[in-house]
Amino acid sequence: MDEEVLHQIEQIIGYKFKDRNLLIKAFTHSSVADERVMSNERLEFLGDSILGLVICLNLFDRFPNYLEGDLTKIKSMLVSRRTCAKVMRENSLHKLLKVGKGMATSMSLSGSLAAGLLEALIAAVFIDSNFDAAHDFILRLFEPMLKKVDAEQSQGNYKSLLQQYSQRHFGVTPVYELVDEKGPDHNKCFELEAVVDGRHFKSAWGTNKKDAEQKAAFNSLVELSVIELPQETEEG
Repeated sequence: MDEEVLHQIEQIIGYKFKDRNLLIKAFTHSSVADERVMSNERLEFLGDSILGLVICLNLFDRFPNYLEGDLTKIKSMLVSRRTCAKVMRENSLHKLLKVGKGMATSMSLSGSLAAGLLEALIAAVFIDSNFDAAHDFILRLFEPMLKKVDAEQSQGNYKSLLQQYSQRHFGVTPVYELVDEKGPDHNKCFELEAVVDGRHFKSAWGTNKKDAEQKAAFNSLVELSVIELPQETEEG
């Protein structure tokens, strides 16, 4: 791997190696290594654990009200082979992986091999520097997906969040009661309210019961001070 390619990789990942041999090993597949121990397999093993830890720490901080099950589902999606491979493909780094003859056109190069390359690269950064450097490197790559997860969870998971909060603090599961409904059968709107441990919260209208329940759960979370309403910018 020549100097130009190594420099190209460092430019893409935003990290300059002190020990270029680590970078070369990260991009060396076992199919071209003189010995398997000289390939990126050992780095891949270490990088997998570092990636999982960094993602767990980030999710733990981002979602303070989420229980283990929800955090595990999100983490599993983010650290999956599919997601890791996607990250590598977006940066075209998988194309620079040194593989044996006949593997360059293999589907695995953009799949499992690409995912392993990311893990190996994470470990290489960690060994070359420290955990903080690996942490920052991972977040640079995964931040767009973390923001997307954050937005999706905050926009569409109010019922789940209310259920978790209610079970944790009151030992009960919320129920949703129909307050009113309007319109013809083919185009009805529904008003529902959430009830937690006998306490009725502000009702909400929706074009269907599921939508109304989500909005009612949101109202409940606001009243319980679990989430805050966006503050309007004052002008003048």
